[in-house]
Amino acid sequence: MGKAFDITLVGTFLPKLLAYLHVTLFILLLSLIAGIVFGSALALVRLYKVPVLSRAAVVYVSFMRGTPILIQLFLVYYGLPELLRVFGIDLSNVHALVFVILTYGLHIGAFFSEIVRSAVVSVDRGQLEAAYSIGMTPRDAFIRIVLPQALTIAMPNFGNLVISSLKDTSLAFSLGVMDMSGRAETLGTTNHYLEIYMALAVIYYAVSLSLEKLFALAERRLQRHEIRESTESGSSGTGRTVKGRRGFRFSLTRSSS
Repeated sequence: MGKAFDITLVGTFLPKLLAYLHVTLFILLLSLIAGIVFGSALALVRLYKVPVLSRAAVVYVSFMRGTPILIQLFLVYYGLPELLRVFGIDLSNVHALVFVILTYGLHIGAFFSEIVRSAVVSVDRGQLEAAYSIGMTPRDAFIRIVLPQALTIAMPNFGNLVISSLKDTSLAFSLGVMDMSGRAETLGTTNHYLEIYMALAVIYYAVSLSLEKLFALAERRLQRHEIRESTESGSSGTGRTVKGRRGFRFSLTRSSS
């Protein structure tokens, strides 16, 4: 049984938990970097339909999206050392934080690959054909036509992924990592559990709100050209004019969807 609730203790526990915020953000940052790199590779494999690898990527993404992150943490933490021990590689001295970041990176990569793939596929194919017709190479067409639009489409989902991953890091303490949630567990010896987790909730909520604002700002910046063009063209415009680096302009028909 916990002790009598004392709201003033929430303020007392806040700085004690904030002292470990950098660990949580460190896990999130490195996991995102790993996930973006790995997820981009998975997306390219599926977009270009690479034989064998494409099917393996589908199975992998399905597994990672269909199993809880906590189970994935245990599978990597306990399973990977056993697997590599067969090849004579000893991971017994590797810090649990490495397994946490690896697991979250693999998890984020699966979701990020689907975000990228769906964003690229949603760009109207006719715009690529228009780019090819004026002499653009596939690489230039992708970087200058497809990628900017795909980023705009993917940004809301990517923001949701980052915020969701921030909350998932709260499970890192299950492997003994001393982040904010791990610190909350140690503070539980005071028996003021409600005050501790109220303070922890306040921190997570504040960081999530900050990330939400940042992604909303990034989304508006990515859409600023569309907003400006729609304002200039008015309600009668049915096309879109894109200006290339060399100063030429050509019209790209937008999908009705």
